[in-house]
Amino acid sequence: MSGLSFVDVCSGAGGLALGLERAGYTPRLLLDSEASACDTLAANRPHWNVLQTDLLDFDPVDHPEVYDVDLLAAGLPRVKSSATVTRRSSDTELRLIEATAYLVHAVQPRALIIENVPTLVDQDSLAPIRDFLHEELEHLGYGLTWFTLNASDFGVPQDRVQGILVAVKQRWASAFRPPRPTVHEHVSVGEALAPSMRSRGWQGADHWAAQATSVAPTLVGGSKAHGGADFGPTGTKAKWGRIGVYTKSFGNEPPDPGFRWDPSLGDKGLVRITVDQAALLQGFPEAWRISGLKTARYRQIGHATPPPVGEALGRAVAEALNADPGGPAAG
Repeated sequence: MSGLSFVDVCSGAGGLALGLERAGYTPRLLLDSEASACDTLAANRPHWNVLQTDLLDFDPVDHPEVYDVDLLAAGLPRVKSSATVTRRSSDTELRLIEATAYLVHAVQPRALIIENVPTLVDQDSLAPIRDFLHEELEHLGYGLTWFTLNASDFGVPQDRVQGILVAVKQRWASAFRPPRPTVHEHVSVGEALAPSMRSRGWQGADHWAAQATSVAPTLVGGSKAHGGADFGPTGTKAKWGRIGVYTKSFGNEPPDPGFRWDPSLGDKGLVRITVDQAALLQGFPEAWRISGLKTARYRQIGHATPPPVGEALGRAVAEALNADPGGPAAG
């Protein structure tokens, strides 16, 4: 399953790209509009070809390396689950989906992955987006498969349901199957974060980890136009609270030896999750460095596709592209 190439748009912190790399793909080009995201990509993979630009402004004619590519990957900003998505001229998220489809016209990849909200797969209010993609892609010779995945089924310590579209050229489309779970037991928050919580000598780390037996609630990146790093809506914060986590802000470092974890003390007795720990909960390896200030770093993490999910998707697409008896798919 090695030797396949990909282009990644709206790359963010590189979660999808890292997963595809693990699945044996080589990137031709990664692009994102945010400087901090491009800095993250460059810091972790200096040899990757990274371009800072808005997808809406990207012209593949100026970047011939994107042609004859096996996969176009797009972890796009989340569409809004409301009637406003039908107003194409004013909805940025929809325009990015449209731009991705038009890029498929130009690049003609053998396969496409779009990752977004789970409601994109079947919610009635988002039917216009699905109809648009079917209209644009089917006449180009792609077979479309819609499905959802939960990152927790792939070893990510987080309850994160994602909506996925995989479109594969008809030559290979019948061979594509959505990825199956890779773990039999979910990884808990405590298991994922215990080493980090112990790293500064906190004696209560194991006690806290022993009761943090669930996966984390969904991390949310938030809007760059409003506020700082956030744990999400009230219901999500309540889930964090049940495992003794402070939800009004993120910590700067793990607890020190003097910290006393005691939820009965109120906020001062709750443990603070750091941005680096949020990255672990998103499935990033500890060595993956996220660039920027705290809010920009957390936003990149919260918006990312968990790398284990990206790897599973990449392997599923590769199996289809390599199933053709006429030979390997790679160009």
